[in-house]
Amino acid sequence: MASVTQAKAFIPLNLAVLTVSDTRSLEDDKSGATLAERLTAAGHNLAAREIVTDDVEAIRAIIRRWIADDGVDAIITTGGTGFTGRDVTPEAIEPLFEKRMDGFSIAFHMMSYGKIGTSTIQSRATAGVAGATYIFCLPGSPGACRDGWDGILAAQLDYRTRPCNFVEIMPRLDEHLRRNKS
Repeated sequence: MASVTQAKAFIPLNLAVLTVSDTRSLEDDKSGATLAERLTAAGHNLAAREIVTDDVEAIRAIIRRWIADDGVDAIITTGGTGFTGRDVTPEAIEPLFEKRMDGFSIAFHMMSYGKIGTSTIQSRATAGVAGATYIFCLPGSPGACRDGWDGILAAQLDYRTRPCNFVEIMPRLDEHLRRNKS
């Protein structure tokens, strides 16, 4: 089981939140607000927050911009991970991944199963790394965002989490890019 050590200092990250929805605005985006509130309460910085419609190219444009931004360490999306015709978040983002994070989806579904049972299979939560930026795609409900943050992301985005966490390997995410320039 993971634990937090006080022997290391907390390192605040710059996190961007993208809500994928045809019906939400910043004023009524409860899922994006949930993520923004939780990550700032944990001590991280909200680097950006936007809403985009369920459109593959529109989603990719924002994600690519944030991947290229040195001021964004990780991206968390909410929405568009279901099975309806408008749900296209995985189709938009997964092709950008240099490496998939299959364990994220597994951990999310294990946790979700305990709360909503077999309904968890209706989510295509996914994650990966692109351009040395972590990208996590959560379902569009505030509950799923709470579960994803509280149950997985809060610990993995905390440098003090043992035995390991995403923060400690961040400096090495772009090794392949540096090696290819040599």
